[in-house]
Amino acid sequence: MTLNELRYVVAVAQERNFGRAAARCFVSQPALSVAIHKLEDELGAALFERGKGEITVTPVGERIVEQAQKVLEETARIREIALGGRDQLVGVLRLGVIHTVAPYLLPDLIPELHALAPQMPLEIDETLTENLEAGLKSGRVDAAVVALPFDVAGIVTNFMYEEPFQVVVPAGHKWAKRKAVAPDELAGEHTILLNVGHCFRNQVLDACPELNRSEAMVTRTNSLETVRNMVASGLGVSVLPRDALTPRYHSQLVVPVPFTQPAPTRRIALAYRRSFPRPEAIAAIRDGVARCRAKAPARATPRARP
Repeated sequence: MTLNELRYVVAVAQERNFGRAAARCFVSQPALSVAIHKLEDELGAALFERGKGEITVTPVGERIVEQAQKVLEETARIREIALGGRDQLVGVLRLGVIHTVAPYLLPDLIPELHALAPQMPLEIDETLTENLEAGLKSGRVDAAVVALPFDVAGIVTNFMYEEPFQVVVPAGHKWAKRKAVAPDELAGEHTILLNVGHCFRNQVLDACPELNRSEAMVTRTNSLETVRNMVASGLGVSVLPRDALTPRYHSQLVVPVPFTQPAPTRRIALAYRRSFPRPEAIAAIRDGVARCRAKAPARATPRARP
C-alpha cells in the first residue's frame, strides 16, 4: 500500500469517474485502474462498484476512503512540521458555504480575507449542507460555513454569529404595517419556502410548525432571491434571514415584519476537520467573518405605523 494508491482511491471516490480521477492525479487511466485493482487485491475487499459510466463506493470502501483521507492529511502535517516556517496562509483554501449564507456573506468576506491573507485564494463551493458534510469528510472541502446543529464525527464547529428571522410580505399586504407577526399566523397565508434539502427550510418549519399541516398553502423554490421576488410579485409571504434584508439586497416591493418575541434565529458556524493541518487559515476565516459582522450595515426595518 502506497500513498499514491491512497491518493488514487480518494480521487476516484470524489470524482466518481476513473478518467477524471486519473487526470486529477496526472497519471494515465490504465495506470490508475491497475493501482486500485492492486490495492483491492492486497486488502481483499472491493472499494468500488463499477457500472456503465457510473462508479459507486462500496460500504467498506467508504470507510477506507475516509481513513485514506486522514492518512494523506497526516502526511501533509508531517511536511508542514518538516518545513517549519512555512506560512499556513499561503495556498488555496477550499471553502464551502450553504446557499442561504453565501450570497450575503461572501461579497464582504472575500475582500476581508484578501486583506488578511493575500496569498490564500479561495475556492468556493456553494451547496447544500449534506454536500458540505460529504465534502468535509472526503477532504474535497477544507472548511465550511454551515448552520447549527452540525454534528459530524471528526468535524469541529466554531460558532460565529446568530441571525434572527423576519417575515416578509408584499408592500400592499395587510401585515405590512404590523408591529409583529406570530409564527402560527403564517399557516393562514400562502407561504413561499425553499425546497426540501435546504436547512433554512427546516429551520423555518421548526419555528412555524403550523406550516407542516397538509392544508397549508405552500410554494417551493430553490433560492432566497427567488423567494424575495415571488413575495414582491404578490404571490404570498415568506421568511428571510436578517442578512438577506440588508439595504443592498432589500426591495421596496417587500416589507420585513418582525416575529413576536422570542423571534426564531439560526446559529452560523465554521466547520472543519479536526485533523486539518492549517489552523491559522481557519483562524483567518473566523477573523474575516468577525470583521464583516462588525462592519455590517443596519438591516432593513418595517415601515412605521402611521
